[in-house]
Amino acid sequence: MIKCIASDMDGTLLTATQKITPENIEAIKTAQEKGVEVVIATGRSYFEASFVLDEAGISCPIICANGAEVRAADGKVVSSNPLDKDLAKKAAYILVQNNVYFEVYTNQGTYTIDEDRGVSIIVDIFLSGNPEADIDEVTKAAEERFIKGLVRKVNSYDELFNSDEHQIYKLLAFSFEPDFLVSAKEDLLKLEGMAVSSSGDENLELTSVNAQKGIALEAFVKERGISLLETMAIGDNYNDLSMFKRAGRSVAMGNADDIIKAQCDAVTSANEDSGVAKAIREVLK
Repeated sequence: MIKCIASDMDGTLLTATQKITPENIEAIKTAQEKGVEVVIATGRSYFEASFVLDEAGISCPIICANGAEVRAADGKVVSSNPLDKDLAKKAAYILVQNNVYFEVYTNQGTYTIDEDRGVSIIVDIFLSGNPEADIDEVTKAAEERFIKGLVRKVNSYDELFNSDEHQIYKLLAFSFEPDFLVSAKEDLLKLEGMAVSSSGDENLELTSVNAQKGIALEAFVKERGISLLETMAIGDNYNDLSMFKRAGRSVAMGNADDIIKAQCDAVTSANEDSGVAKAIREVLK
Protein backbone atom coordinates (compact mmCIF):
# COMPACT_ATOMS: atom_id res chain seq x y z
CA MET A 1 0.00 0.00 0.00
CA ILE A 2 1.27 3.46 -0.91
CA LYS A 3 1.55 5.73 2.13
CA CYS A 4 3.52 8.60 0.59
CA ILE A 5 3.25 10.25 -2.83
CA ALA A 6 6.02 12.56 -4.05
CA SER A 7 5.29 14.63 -7.14
CA ASP A 8 7.46 16.88 -9.25
CA MET A 9 5.93 20.17 -10.42
CA ASP A 10 7.07 21.46 -13.83
CA GLY A 11 6.17 19.07 -16.61
CA THR A 12 4.42 16.86 -14.08
CA LEU A 13 1.86 18.45 -11.75
CA LEU A 14 1.71 21.71 -13.71
CA THR A 15 0.42 22.53 -17.18
CA ALA A 16 2.42 24.67 -19.60
CA THR A 17 0.75 27.78 -18.16
CA GLN A 18 1.87 26.89 -14.62
CA LYS A 19 -1.54 25.77 -13.39
CA ILE A 20 -2.69 22.67 -11.49
CA THR A 21 -5.72 21.10 -13.12
CA PRO A 22 -8.92 20.60 -11.07
CA GLU A 23 -8.49 16.85 -11.60
CA ASN A 24 -5.01 16.91 -10.07
CA ILE A 25 -6.19 19.05 -7.16
CA GLU A 26 -9.05 16.66 -6.41
CA ALA A 27 -6.79 13.59 -6.56
CA ILE A 28 -4.24 15.11 -4.18
CA LYS A 29 -6.89 16.12 -1.67
CA THR A 30 -8.53 12.69 -1.89
CA ALA A 31 -5.17 11.04 -1.15
CA GLN A 32 -4.64 13.32 1.84
CA GLU A 33 -8.13 12.57 3.14
CA LYS A 34 -7.27 8.86 2.98
CA GLY A 35 -4.22 9.48 5.16
CA VAL A 36 -1.60 9.38 2.39
CA GLU A 37 1.31 11.78 2.90
CA VAL A 38 1.66 13.99 -0.18
CA VAL A 39 4.91 15.90 -0.70
CA ILE A 40 5.99 18.10 -3.58
CA ALA A 41 9.55 17.50 -4.81
CA THR A 42 10.61 20.30 -7.11
CA GLY A 43 13.56 22.17 -8.49
CA ARG A 44 11.70 25.37 -7.68
CA SER A 45 12.37 27.60 -4.72
CA TYR A 46 9.88 27.50 -1.86
CA PHE A 47 8.42 30.83 -2.92
CA GLU A 48 7.82 29.77 -6.53
CA ALA A 49 6.38 26.42 -5.47
CA SER A 50 4.13 27.65 -2.66
CA PHE A 51 2.74 30.43 -4.84
CA VAL A 52 1.22 27.90 -7.24
CA LEU A 53 0.13 25.48 -4.51
CA ASP A 54 -1.58 28.20 -2.50
CA GLU A 55 -3.43 29.32 -5.61
CA ALA A 56 -4.74 25.75 -5.98
CA GLY A 57 -5.63 25.41 -2.31
CA ILE A 58 -3.11 22.62 -1.72
CA SER A 59 -1.26 22.41 1.60
CA CYS A 60 1.62 19.94 1.95
CA PRO A 61 5.36 19.73 2.68
CA ILE A 62 7.72 20.79 -0.10
CA ILE A 63 11.15 19.47 -1.06
CA CYS A 64 12.59 22.57 -2.73
CA ALA A 65 15.51 23.29 -5.06
CA ASN A 66 16.03 19.58 -5.76
CA GLY A 67 16.41 18.82 -2.07
CA ALA A 68 18.55 21.77 -1.00
CA GLU A 69 15.73 22.79 1.33
CA VAL A 70 12.73 21.02 2.86
CA ARG A 71 9.75 22.95 4.22
CA ALA A 72 6.82 21.79 6.31
CA ALA A 73 3.27 22.49 5.15
CA ASP A 74 3.25 25.67 7.27
CA GLY A 75 6.39 26.96 5.53
CA LYS A 76 8.82 26.25 8.35
CA VAL A 77 12.30 25.20 7.20
CA VAL A 78 12.85 21.59 8.24
CA SER A 79 16.30 21.05 6.73
CA SER A 80 18.75 22.56 4.25
CA ASN A 81 21.79 21.45 2.28
CA PRO A 82 23.35 24.59 0.76
CA LEU A 83 26.03 24.67 -1.88
CA ASP A 84 29.51 25.66 -0.74
CA LYS A 85 29.98 29.30 -1.79
CA ASP A 86 33.45 28.79 -3.22
CA LEU A 87 32.00 25.97 -5.31
CA ALA A 88 29.12 28.23 -6.36
CA LYS A 89 31.58 30.92 -7.47
CA LYS A 90 33.53 28.41 -9.56
CA ALA A 91 30.32 27.17 -11.17
CA ALA A 92 29.19 30.73 -11.90
CA TYR A 93 32.53 31.49 -13.54
CA ILE A 94 32.21 28.44 -15.79
CA LEU A 95 28.69 29.44 -16.85
CA VAL A 96 29.73 33.02 -17.61
CA GLN A 97 32.71 31.81 -19.64
CA ASN A 98 30.35 29.67 -21.72
CA ASN A 99 27.80 32.49 -22.18
CA VAL A 100 25.08 30.57 -20.31
CA TYR A 101 22.35 32.53 -18.51
CA PHE A 102 21.68 31.43 -14.94
CA GLU A 103 19.70 32.30 -11.83
CA VAL A 104 20.78 31.80 -8.23
CA TYR A 105 18.43 30.17 -5.70
CA THR A 106 19.01 31.10 -2.05
CA ASN A 107 17.33 30.85 1.35
CA GLN A 108 16.14 34.43 0.73
CA GLY A 109 14.67 33.80 -2.71
CA THR A 110 15.76 33.52 -6.34
CA TYR A 111 17.88 36.14 -8.10
CA THR A 112 18.82 37.19 -11.62
CA ILE A 113 21.04 39.89 -13.08
CA ASP A 114 19.00 40.08 -16.32
CA GLU A 115 15.18 40.06 -16.03
CA ASP A 116 14.48 40.50 -19.76
CA ARG A 117 16.68 37.57 -20.73
CA GLY A 118 15.12 35.51 -17.96
CA VAL A 119 11.58 36.07 -19.26
CA SER A 120 12.59 35.42 -22.87
CA ILE A 121 14.30 32.13 -22.07
CA ILE A 122 11.46 30.84 -19.87
CA VAL A 123 8.92 31.60 -22.62
CA ASP A 124 11.05 29.82 -25.23
CA ILE A 125 11.40 26.76 -23.00
CA PHE A 126 7.66 26.52 -22.30
CA LEU A 127 6.78 26.89 -25.97
CA SER A 128 9.39 24.39 -27.16
CA GLY A 129 7.86 21.74 -24.91
CA ASN A 130 4.28 22.84 -25.50
CA PRO A 131 4.07 24.33 -29.02
CA GLU A 132 0.27 24.40 -28.88
CA ALA A 133 0.24 26.69 -25.83
CA ASP A 134 -0.95 30.28 -26.13
CA ILE A 135 2.14 32.52 -26.30
CA ASP A 136 0.42 35.40 -24.48
CA GLU A 137 -0.56 33.16 -21.56
CA VAL A 138 2.92 31.67 -21.38
CA THR A 139 4.54 35.11 -21.49
CA LYS A 140 2.23 36.33 -18.73
CA ALA A 141 3.12 33.32 -16.56
CA ALA A 142 6.85 33.93 -17.12
CA GLU A 143 6.55 37.63 -16.31
CA GLU A 144 4.68 36.82 -13.09
CA ARG A 145 7.90 35.38 -11.64
CA PHE A 146 9.36 38.88 -11.66
CA ILE A 147 6.24 41.01 -11.15
CA LYS A 148 5.27 39.12 -8.00
CA GLY A 149 8.80 39.07 -6.65
CA LEU A 150 9.32 35.33 -7.06
CA VAL A 151 12.57 36.21 -8.83
CA ARG A 152 14.42 39.36 -7.82
CA LYS A 153 16.95 41.56 -9.59
CA VAL A 154 20.48 41.84 -8.25
CA ASN A 155 23.31 43.85 -9.79
CA SER A 156 25.93 41.16 -9.28
CA TYR A 157 25.82 37.58 -8.03
CA ASP A 158 28.85 38.41 -5.90
CA GLU A 159 26.41 40.25 -3.63
CA LEU A 160 24.92 36.84 -2.82
CA PHE A 161 28.14 34.83 -2.78
CA ASN A 162 29.76 37.29 -0.36
CA SER A 163 26.73 37.73 1.90
CA ASP A 164 26.48 36.01 5.27
CA GLU A 165 22.69 36.26 5.06
CA HIS A 166 22.37 34.22 1.88
CA GLN A 167 22.79 30.46 1.64
CA ILE A 168 23.21 29.27 -1.94
CA TYR A 169 20.81 26.44 -2.72
CA LYS A 170 21.03 26.07 -6.48
CA LEU A 171 22.26 27.55 -9.74
CA LEU A 172 19.76 27.09 -12.57
CA ALA A 173 21.31 27.58 -16.00
CA PHE A 174 19.48 27.98 -19.33
CA SER A 175 20.64 28.01 -22.94
CA PHE A 176 19.23 27.15 -26.35
CA GLU A 177 22.78 26.64 -27.61
CA PRO A 178 23.49 22.93 -26.97
CA ASP A 179 27.22 23.39 -27.50
CA PHE A 180 27.35 26.01 -24.74
CA LEU A 181 25.60 23.70 -22.28
CA VAL A 182 27.72 20.69 -23.21
CA SER A 183 30.92 22.69 -22.79
CA ALA A 184 29.79 24.10 -19.45
CA LYS A 185 28.64 20.69 -18.21
CA GLU A 186 32.00 19.10 -18.99
CA ASP A 187 33.75 21.61 -16.73
CA LEU A 188 31.04 21.57 -14.05
CA LEU A 189 31.28 17.80 -13.68
CA LYS A 190 34.91 18.27 -12.66
CA LEU A 191 33.87 20.23 -9.56
CA GLU A 192 33.97 17.87 -6.58
CA GLY A 193 30.97 18.12 -4.29
CA MET A 194 28.55 19.38 -6.92
CA ALA A 195 25.54 17.53 -8.34
CA VAL A 196 24.75 18.35 -11.97
CA SER A 197 21.28 17.42 -13.22
CA SER A 198 18.57 18.90 -15.43
CA SER A 199 14.82 19.32 -15.74
CA GLY A 200 14.87 19.89 -19.49
CA ASP A 201 17.05 19.78 -22.58
CA GLU A 202 17.77 23.49 -22.26
CA ASN A 203 18.92 23.65 -18.64
CA LEU A 204 21.37 22.50 -16.00
CA GLU A 205 20.63 22.39 -12.28
CA LEU A 206 23.59 22.70 -9.92
CA THR A 207 23.32 21.81 -6.24
CA SER A 208 25.36 20.28 -3.46
CA VAL A 209 25.93 16.58 -4.02
CA ASN A 210 23.89 16.10 -0.83
CA ALA A 211 20.96 18.08 -2.24
CA GLN A 212 19.05 15.71 -4.49
CA LYS A 213 15.34 14.90 -4.56
CA GLY A 214 15.86 11.23 -3.80
CA ILE A 215 18.08 11.87 -0.78
CA ALA A 216 15.58 14.38 0.62
CA LEU A 217 12.65 12.05 -0.03
CA GLU A 218 14.39 9.16 1.72
CA ALA A 219 14.94 11.29 4.82
CA PHE A 220 11.38 12.62 4.61
CA VAL A 221 9.68 9.22 4.70
CA LYS A 222 12.09 7.85 7.30
CA GLU A 223 11.12 10.65 9.70
CA ARG A 224 7.48 9.61 9.29
CA GLY A 225 8.04 5.90 9.72
CA ILE A 226 7.15 5.22 6.10
CA SER A 227 9.09 2.72 4.00
CA LEU A 228 10.44 3.69 0.60
CA LEU A 229 8.61 0.61 -0.67
CA GLU A 230 5.40 2.37 0.41
CA THR A 231 6.37 5.50 -1.52
CA MET A 232 5.40 6.54 -5.05
CA ALA A 233 7.40 9.13 -6.98
CA ILE A 234 5.99 10.90 -10.05
CA GLY A 235 8.12 12.96 -12.42
CA ASP A 236 9.21 13.68 -15.95
CA ASN A 237 12.90 14.47 -16.07
CA TYR A 238 16.47 13.75 -15.07
CA ASN A 239 16.34 15.55 -11.74
CA ASP A 240 13.64 13.04 -10.75
CA LEU A 241 15.84 9.98 -11.29
CA SER A 242 17.21 9.98 -7.74
CA MET A 243 13.60 9.63 -6.51
CA PHE A 244 12.76 6.94 -9.05
CA LYS A 245 15.75 4.86 -7.93
CA ARG A 246 14.58 4.89 -4.30
CA ALA A 247 10.78 4.83 -4.43
CA GLY A 248 8.91 1.54 -4.34
CA ARG A 249 6.79 2.75 -7.25
CA SER A 250 8.14 5.14 -9.87
CA VAL A 251 5.84 6.76 -12.42
CA ALA A 252 6.95 8.71 -15.48
CA MET A 253 4.74 11.27 -17.15
CA GLY A 254 3.50 10.60 -20.66
CA ASN A 255 5.46 13.66 -21.81
CA ALA A 256 8.75 12.36 -20.37
CA ASP A 257 11.64 11.25 -22.57
CA ASP A 258 11.78 7.56 -23.41
CA ILE A 259 15.00 7.31 -21.38
CA ILE A 260 13.11 8.44 -18.28
CA LYS A 261 10.13 6.17 -18.99
CA ALA A 262 12.42 3.17 -19.33
CA GLN A 263 13.62 3.62 -15.75
CA CYS A 264 10.15 3.73 -14.20
CA ASP A 265 7.66 1.09 -13.10
CA ALA A 266 4.77 2.76 -14.90
CA VAL A 267 3.89 5.56 -17.31
CA THR A 268 0.87 7.81 -16.81
CA SER A 269 -0.73 10.44 -19.05
CA ALA A 270 0.96 13.72 -19.96
CA ASN A 271 0.96 16.75 -17.67
CA GLU A 272 -1.64 18.49 -19.84
CA ASP A 273 -3.95 15.49 -19.34
CA SER A 274 -3.77 15.35 -15.53
CA GLY A 275 -1.35 12.43 -15.49
CA VAL A 276 -0.65 12.93 -11.79
CA ALA A 277 -4.32 12.42 -10.94
CA LYS A 278 -4.42 9.20 -12.95
CA ALA A 279 -1.30 7.88 -11.20
CA ILE A 280 -2.76 8.70 -7.79
CA ARG A 281 -6.13 7.13 -8.51
CA GLU A 282 -4.37 3.97 -9.66
CA VAL A 283 -2.80 3.40 -6.22
CA LEU A 284 -5.85 4.49 -4.25
CA LYS A 285 -8.07 1.78 -5.74
